[in-house]
Amino acid sequence: MSDEFEEEIDRRSGMELWLSDLSTDSATRNLGAFLIALGSILGVIVGIMLISGNVSDILSGEIDDSGAQADVNGIVTTALVDNTTGADPAGGVEVIILDDLGIEIGSDVTDSGGRFSITDLPRRSSTLEVAHPGNVTIRILLIPGDYSQISVTLTQGEGIETSDIRGDSHLGESVLIGTLVALLTLFSGLAGFAGSVEARKGLSYRRTWWLSFIGLWSRGMMFIGPLMILSGMGLVSLSRNQFYDVHSKEE
Repeated sequence: MSDEFEEEIDRRSGMELWLSDLSTDSATRNLGAFLIALGSILGVIVGIMLISGNVSDILSGEIDDSGAQADVNGIVTTALVDNTTGADPAGGVEVIILDDLGIEIGSDVTDSGGRFSITDLPRRSSTLEVAHPGNVTIRILLIPGDYSQISVTLTQGEGIETSDIRGDSHLGESVLIGTLVALLTLFSGLAGFAGSVEARKGLSYRRTWWLSFIGLWSRGMMFIGPLMILSGMGLVSLSRNQFYDVHSKEE
């Protein structure tokens, strides 16, 4: 019996023997738990930074008027008449921005392509006004920075045409998405850390694996955190026989 056992040992390569030794050494499982914990902590840090940083940056432009500035860019074109003429860029047209009191806070004159750009405007309710001789005066209520481009169409005639686009921005959706991503990142990091605790206990291999897998989505430092978690999961998988639930099934 001992001769057969020795022959089996001889047939096994040095790498197989080394991996076999690692799989039975508790240090392998503990190192895996440490790597999973470290990668997950990086994910938790990223989640906290996203919650306290990105979302507040998005919100600051919407609810904090002090110090927040933005630009208003756009294009002015003529209206299409009878599907034959018009729809051309309107150059040399003055575009002004008025505050709530009707005071001019910025202006520009469109170039040959009908484009204008008014910079460094306070992010609060304002009015874009285009008053060009022979055309209806256009007034657009807006918040600078809500739109990358504002399109203004000049129509021949008299009077004033007013529109309000302050409630059409997608900042609310941006805040919601940013918050959900931040919370998902934080939750994933916490799940991964819980997986490292399970790995350290050595009770449930399945629970350890799934919690660590969720931790991969925490994206700690882009790829560094997930790489650490993957390495830890590899070591935990190598030492899976050390877990109580796996060991008890084999017995």
